[in-house]
Amino acid sequence: MMLVGFFGCCGAVRESQCLLGSFFACLLVIFGAEVAAGVFGFLMKEKVIEEVQNFYIASTKDTDNSTLIENYHKILDCCGGSDPNPTMCPQPEVKNCFDAISDFFNDKLFLIGCVGLGIAGVLIIGMVFSMVLCCAIRNNREVI
Repeated sequence: MMLVGFFGCCGAVRESQCLLGSFFACLLVIFGAEVAAGVFGFLMKEKVIEEVQNFYIASTKDTDNSTLIENYHKILDCCGGSDPNPTMCPQPEVKNCFDAISDFFNDKLFLIGCVGLGIAGVLIIGMVFSMVLCCAIRNNREVI
């Protein structure tokens, strides 16, 4: 990201079409990756939830990840997998983490999509400004 910002800032300051074009190309690649990730996330939502649940299972088996497991439990207000472990979950009335992970993704999907659209909007504005500035530099040099 620092390299992309460097292309944009130096291209604007030095009035370099090459740097502004590189900035535009980098933003275009980032925009394409964001769109692809968003489409993949919406179409494969169940697979993403399943992978996060599998990561949770793998984390509970590894004894070095106690802080990660505590963060899962604290943030999602859950404890244990599909069958709660009494050593990990002293309160049996708390919902299991599989349901909590699924509920989290289903509840926050709209918010995640809105944030993605906001970032995409900023990228599009950056691309438009870089091309406008690049064209203005080109037209200004032709006049001189």
